[in-house]
Amino acid sequence: MITAVLNRLVASAATLLGVAVVVFVLLRIVPGDPIAMMIAPGASPEDVAALRARYGLDTSIPEQFWIWLQGVLSGDFGTSISLRLDVLGLLASRLPATLELAIAALVVAVVLGGAIAVVGTLMGRRTGGALDAANGLLLAVPDFVWALALVLLLGVAWPLFPLTGRIDPSVATDFHTRFYLLESLATGRLAVARDVAAHMVMPTLALALPLAAVIARVLKEALGEAMLQDYVLLARIKGMSETRLVMQEALRNAVGPTLALTGVQFTFLLGGTVIVERIFAYPGIGNMAIDAVINRDLPLIQGLVLLFGLMFILINLAVDLAVAALNPRLRHG
Repeated sequence: MITAVLNRLVASAATLLGVAVVVFVLLRIVPGDPIAMMIAPGASPEDVAALRARYGLDTSIPEQFWIWLQGVLSGDFGTSISLRLDVLGLLASRLPATLELAIAALVVAVVLGGAIAVVGTLMGRRTGGALDAANGLLLAVPDFVWALALVLLLGVAWPLFPLTGRIDPSVATDFHTRFYLLESLATGRLAVARDVAAHMVMPTLALALPLAAVIARVLKEALGEAMLQDYVLLARIKGMSETRLVMQEALRNAVGPTLALTGVQFTFLLGGTVIVERIFAYPGIGNMAIDAVINRDLPLIQGLVLLFGLMFILINLAVDLAVAALNPRLRHG
């Protein structure tokens, strides 16, 4: 297992380097000059040249990449062109908001998808058709469409939740970390936690509903296969109820493939935060990514791509280890 993990880490580092190279080159060959968006009208050529030198854009692309890579390895991701702030500091300030949102969406999706799968398995083919149809609707509608529908339904028609932001400006924000929800719960500030949670409800649901549909479909199929196994038949002969058969016997054997798929889908969920955060003006890395692309902020885009790539790799590695831990044949193979 240790050797396999080390091999995966080496391969992941090579993959991350390849992604960094491709993105770095593409950003510099597409039309448009980020410096032209910064300079004031009437700026002299000397001013433009000084800005290009300041951001390392006055050398060849291989030289620029080598300088940037040396900085990344030493913890320096450069300075944002549009915000004039340290890229690593910007990522650290926005990442907790996205992580809280993504983890909340994952929890909701697992609970909802698992409930749909279990109930559908217990109901059987005849009465489970309506549930499958509802699940198909959840699967067919993308997260940004759910976001717009929730805005109209819960934000305009019945204004139950805040439309934008992460916390109300009138609420005290003397946080020691950027994990607002976790910190407010840990410190017992329940009023603050309620306000943060209220701002998260709609974007969380928008991200969770499509993922819940995927989890429900895969888990329901896995449960259906598990219910046909000999050990389930033996437990049924012994008089075990259908509910206990599903929850105690079939579910634990159906978790493995569902867990693997959930991990893969969670990486797509992180990517989905880009549009959803924009719709709700949620201050995470997804919203910042759109601003970075609009402003052609090369250092910030490179830092964001590297961060997303690193998260995808770590999530997939964690999922593979979890699946291996649940499956002895994989663990000892």
